[in-house]
Amino acid sequence: MYFDLNVPVGPVTEGSKKGKAPASTNDVDWSERDQAALDARLDVLAHLGYTVVALNQTIRGVFNPATHKNTLLKIRPRKDITVLRRLTIILTEDSEKGFGLVNGNTEVLKSYDIIALCPTTATTFSLACLTHTVPSPIAAHIITFDLHSAPRLPFFLKLSTLKVAVKNGAVFEIPYFPIVKRGMGDRARRNWWSTAKEVVRVLGGKGLVFSGGGYEGDIRGPKDVINLSTILGCKQDQGHHAMAVTPKSLLLRAQTRQTYRAVLSEPRLVMPEGGAEAGPDQGAEPTPDQPEAAAQTVTPAAQSNISKKRALEDDQEPDEGEAQGKKKKKKRKDKQKETA
Repeated sequence: MYFDLNVPVGPVTEGSKKGKAPASTNDVDWSERDQAALDARLDVLAHLGYTVVALNQTIRGVFNPATHKNTLLKIRPRKDITVLRRLTIILTEDSEKGFGLVNGNTEVLKSYDIIALCPTTATTFSLACLTHTVPSPIAAHIITFDLHSAPRLPFFLKLSTLKVAVKNGAVFEIPYFPIVKRGMGDRARRNWWSTAKEVVRVLGGKGLVFSGGGYEGDIRGPKDVINLSTILGCKQDQGHHAMAVTPKSLLLRAQTRQTYRAVLSEPRLVMPEGGAEAGPDQGAEPTPDQPEAAAQTVTPAAQSNISKKRALEDDQEPDEGEAQGKKKKKKRKDKQKETA
C-alpha cells in the first residue's frame, strides 16, 4: 500500500483576513470537464500502484472561514483508489501573528482530512513545529517546504525543533515534482537537490514522506521515488517507510482530530444478564470461613510496601562473593604469621 498525499487541485489562492459573508459550498464551481481531467490523473496514480491519495488545496497567508471555499467537497468518490482532502497553508510574514488555526474554525476545518503547513520564515517555522503540531482538533499533520526557490531554506533547521514536531506526531514532506517536471530550470533543480539533501541529513531519514506535488506529467511510481530517496541519503528501508509506513501512521493520527487531544475512553466489558451461565467459582460470594482479605485485591500502596520489604531483605542478605573474599584474606594472614 503506497500513498501520495500531495495531488494539487486548482491554483494557489490568497487568504484574506476580512470577509463579509460566510462562503457556501454550493457556490463552488466544479465542472464535468474538471472532474474528467482529475479522473484521468487518478487513473494514472492507480495504475502506478498508489492506493491512497490526497487532493491538495493550497492557500497563502491566512485561513479565513468567511471567505474560504472547500473546492474538494464536490469531487466524486472512487472505488479503485481512496481519495482524501488536504489543506495546505503557506505561512508568510503576514501569518506570524496568526493564520486561522484557532478553535473557532474547528468545524470548518473538519471538512479536510489532512492539514499541512509550509513555513517561509524562521518565526512561522518555529510556530509550525512547536505550537501547531500539539494534538488538538486543529493540529497540523504535515510540514512541507519550498525546496526549489532558493539555494537554501530561509531558516535554520534546528534539530531540537524538528524533534519536538516528530514527537508530537507530525512528519516532514519532500515533494519531488521539481526534479521531474518538464521545463524546470537547472538552477531550480540544483536548489532542490541541495535543500532536500539537507532535510534528509538533519532528520536522519526518519519522519519523512515523499509526495508528488505535480500534475499528470510529473508523477512517478513508488519504486522510482524510493530509488530517488536513496540518492538523497536515505536507506532502502527508510525510503519504503516514507512511502508506505509513515503516511499510514500519519492518517491514523489525523483521524483522531475528531476527539479532544486524541484521547479515547477506556473500554469496559459488560456481560449481558443471563447471557452466560456462571461457573462453579464465578459469582460465588466468599464463605464466612474465608478471610475477607482473600476477596480483596492488593492495593498499589500495599504492593509498593511489599516490594520495599523485599529490597531491604535482599540488602541484608550477605553477599557470597564478599564472604569468600574475606575468607581468602584471613587465610593469607594466617600463612604470613606462620612463616614469620
